[in-house]
Amino acid sequence: MSRVLTALQPTGNLHIGNYFGAIDPLLELQEQGNENYLFIVDYHAITIPKDPAQLRKNIIYATAVYLAAGIDINKTTLFQQSRVPQHTELAWILNCLTYMGELERMTQFKDKSRNKGETVSVGLFAYPVLMAADILLYNTDFVPVGEDQVQHVELARDIAKRFNNRFGETFVVPEPRIRTSGARIMGLDDPTKKMSKSAESPKNYISLLDDEDDVRKKIRSAVTDSESTISFDPEHRPALANLLTIFSLVTKKSIQDLATEYKTKGYGTFKGDLAEALVSWLKPFQEKVNGYLKNEEELKRVLDKGAERALLKAETTMKRVREKIGIVL
Repeated sequence: MSRVLTALQPTGNLHIGNYFGAIDPLLELQEQGNENYLFIVDYHAITIPKDPAQLRKNIIYATAVYLAAGIDINKTTLFQQSRVPQHTELAWILNCLTYMGELERMTQFKDKSRNKGETVSVGLFAYPVLMAADILLYNTDFVPVGEDQVQHVELARDIAKRFNNRFGETFVVPEPRIRTSGARIMGLDDPTKKMSKSAESPKNYISLLDDEDDVRKKIRSAVTDSESTISFDPEHRPALANLLTIFSLVTKKSIQDLATEYKTKGYGTFKGDLAEALVSWLKPFQEKVNGYLKNEEELKRVLDKGAERALLKAETTMKRVREKIGIVL
């Protein structure tokens, strides 16, 4: 049995890229008899300023989304990162084994720190080490990630090997698991950049809570190209390839079948049908999310139980780590 770990930042603006890139793969793994961990990385979220009241709401919302998606708390340990203090304890120890050059090469840090000069937080710089701690704390075998996160899993692998070489076999060296389709849903307004909840324009993404009219408007305004036929060509027609990927994910039809079906029907018909498919997919999901949100106390209890389970595993690892580095007398 493999141990699988997935984490997402709490946000009130989770989108379909988050769902198909991170949540959906975990649902598949959940049914394969793995030992699954899914947690809300609230400490990662504060690497940039957050309103405390909104952060609390986002944690509750994220919990509702996971449960509505089909996360089974009997099969997956669902919890809040900050409720397990061993995450930050291990992160500090791993910070002492991580090189500045390794973190300076992190692509996401370069992107997020661009033009910010000396105002970039140490937390933003060091958060890949906290991510490594998140992964290694549970001796994770597989980490389902999008292509943009593979670099961080590779860092976790390097740190695990370094620790094992210096102090003796301690951590499992994790493997990234990349979904071949849908791992990286691109922006509707810019197919060269992935769909992002922090995008300047809401036309970039389809939020999991967008209403029907917003979905239709965003799909109508999604960029395509000047060609008249529908075909799947990620290299030369990335915008259309992205829309076909989304269409395939929400209908469970193959991309090639969809490309053949709409080959000569034109963008108007294609976008109209894609929008309706998204609306049909989102509606029952949104009803489930709203149902969970009506009982906030139950959502908190779910997180309480998950934290209790996670603490047991985390402390087992930390006892071994403390002994290895020589701080246990």
